[in-house]
Amino acid sequence: MEYQMSTAATDYWWWVDGLYMVMPVMTKLYHVTSNEMYLEKLHTYLTHANSIMYDEESKLYFRDAKYVYPKHKSANGKKDFWARGDGWIFAGYAKIIQDLPKNAKHKQEYINRFKDMAKALTAVQQKEGYWTRSILDPEHAPGPETSGTAFFTYGYLWGINNGILDKATYLPVVEKSWNYLTQFALQADGTVGYVQPIGEKAIPGQVVDKNSTADFGVGAFLLAASEMFRFVK
Repeated sequence: MEYQMSTAATDYWWWVDGLYMVMPVMTKLYHVTSNEMYLEKLHTYLTHANSIMYDEESKLYFRDAKYVYPKHKSANGKKDFWARGDGWIFAGYAKIIQDLPKNAKHKQEYINRFKDMAKALTAVQQKEGYWTRSILDPEHAPGPETSGTAFFTYGYLWGINNGILDKATYLPVVEKSWNYLTQFALQADGTVGYVQPIGEKAIPGQVVDKNSTADFGVGAFLLAASEMFRFVK
């Protein structure tokens, strides 16, 4: 990591999944090493990623440059934001905010972005509690999806538990999504269903049902459950 940071390159993070993979590693390595460069390079790399993927109008992230509107559109001509992709970054912000020192230089910027995403996601939650695979176009790939919904639930609960998100505003969002996760996605045999398979986008016609499960979906479910435990404790 320190070799990478010693180079002049800033374009390491060009896809949204990568932000979840690496941002929390950098904040944790900062705590291990006390090397401030981890926090500065995190901001430099994230600024580059935002220039590619972040949509200022919608307050959401495209998966990568291939999906930026209007070059790419959903089935109904809308901006196509992939639920699991935005789940990765929403959860990623929660993880780095909690790791950053109290007076970290860029912390408030990350908190503001996290809060903007929380507000934007609330407006497009389905009445059943889940988010569809293409967040702004439910008809693009209709039906429930668990991995994105679980990451969002984790982020909302973490925000409430840490006083960053207003409980009165966002607990109703969590109540609906948690009900979906535990009463619909979680199956009688303990498996977590309705997880979109490995991919990078919402795919029209792709079957996602109670038998669709994957480790990353279970992991997201457990992240949400860990914060629900802290909430009710």
